[in-house]
Amino acid sequence: MSPADSSLDPTELARCRVLLGPPARRDPIWPALAAATALAVSSLAFAVVMILAPPVRTEHVATGAPE
Repeated sequence: MSPADSSLDPTELARCRVLLGPPARRDPIWPALAAATALAVSSLAFAVVMILAPPVRTEHVATGAPE
């Protein structure tokens, strides 16, 4: 039986062959996950430093100097 005598649609058969082919390669998730983790850790570190830092006091030198 020749392929021309088949009752299957050749375009649909070609589409099925493409769908059954090897899966496309996906990008790895680890670099994005590592970058997001580093950003979260650094954000938390900066937040802790801002909370624990002593308050900024502005005094004029002339006000505190003895007369």
